[in-house]
Amino acid sequence: MVAERAPARGGRRVARRTQEPAEPGLLPRLAAPAPEQSRLLALPPPDTAQIMRKRTYRPGIFGVLDIGTTKITCLIGRGDSDGTLRVMGCGWQRSRGVRLGGITDLAEAERAIRAAVGQAESQADHHLRSVTVNLSCGQPESRLFNVRWPVGGRAVTDADIRRVVNEGRNRAVTDGRDVIHALPLAFSVDETTGVEDPRGHHCEQLSARLHVIDASSMALRNLAAVLARCDLDITELVAAPLASGLSVLVEDERELGATVVDMGGGTTSMAVFAEGQILHTSQLPVGGLHVTKDIAGMISTPLGSAERLKVIYGNAETSSDDDREMLNVQLIGEDEHQFTRMARSRIVSVIRPRIEETFELVRDRLDGAGLGRAAAGRVVLTGGASQLDGITPMAARILNRQVRLGRPIGVRGLPDNATGPGFATPVGLLAWAAGAGRTLHDIDFNEPRPPGLVRRLVEFLRERV
Repeated sequence: MVAERAPARGGRRVARRTQEPAEPGLLPRLAAPAPEQSRLLALPPPDTAQIMRKRTYRPGIFGVLDIGTTKITCLIGRGDSDGTLRVMGCGWQRSRGVRLGGITDLAEAERAIRAAVGQAESQADHHLRSVTVNLSCGQPESRLFNVRWPVGGRAVTDADIRRVVNEGRNRAVTDGRDVIHALPLAFSVDETTGVEDPRGHHCEQLSARLHVIDASSMALRNLAAVLARCDLDITELVAAPLASGLSVLVEDERELGATVVDMGGGTTSMAVFAEGQILHTSQLPVGGLHVTKDIAGMISTPLGSAERLKVIYGNAETSSDDDREMLNVQLIGEDEHQFTRMARSRIVSVIRPRIEETFELVRDRLDGAGLGRAAAGRVVLTGGASQLDGITPMAARILNRQVRLGRPIGVRGLPDNATGPGFATPVGLLAWAAGAGRTLHDIDFNEPRPPGLVRRLVEFLRERV
């Protein structure tokens, strides 16, 4: 009875009832709280700086070179005054003289690199003298190191951070391999962990957890040799999956945890990101070119025809229409105008086992990395081979993770034909060259060498005593 009388108490309650239909008995609960209660329950104001935070790039002109098994890409970009990055020139050529990311024919690789660089230079009207290059050769490996450095109770300086990083780099050196990255993941000052920037902190001991990536010295020498033949110096080498992650992951994915699987022509590489850092990388010697060769070998068709069949009719998953759809397939040794009829299901039956095997290997590598929940987040597929139809649901099923397809983001001026997953690595290289993805980017981690003998002796004693 009280609920029936409530609407008659005043015009405001009746007006509210007519605007927002509800049961009369619920009206008291939907009424606005008193001002004092509203202030008590109000959420704190949002962190505007955190919401508006976006990646900014340092000014200048940067050249990058992605040397892959199937294509060689050169990008020239410029960091503008507003902190954005714009592509000025883009050149790419079919790869020659490269296998599994390594140089197999210096002369052929030189011609392909010169052609790609020349195309980009012509568009950008800028001559390159040095480039940032992707690292996919030399069987790159990823390791973690914990390094401690005595500080002696004073404030931590740039020199201390530089020394602890270089100490980790020196410990990681093994015969026949060169260190490419020594990336600080986290710092500790005495017992205080999780320090992002330890400069200015007073402590007895500075500790750092470093992610070290190295590769075969001979493979790197051959890479430097072919670039020297092209009159290019190497500004920096960057692990390919690191570059791809900078290109396709959004900020929340890098912070909460995500794995990038870059499916190239000759290799499949992966990188695990969490808390804004890259924690692990790995590489498999299998890629899209192996699928093409499987098709060519199983149905006796030329490689060019096999690639066309894969791109146009290929699928990682079977469907009920595959047996009914007939394709014209050219056979090896036959006249180019003569074709045989073949069901699409035959092509799919060749593709599916190779893709399944690839994702099973990826799953085993991630499970064996010992990263726990960091490696259990979303998977982002990228690279040219990731564009195969049906590959995303297959990856989700085998990896038992959420999966999406990643395309390069955050860079302006890319040509329309360079916006797909196949260009994730060169775009990420350009972002890295412009300052993205670096920890403590204002510190040069290369140890300066004092000019004189006495000064070098003093520096040695100061570091060791």
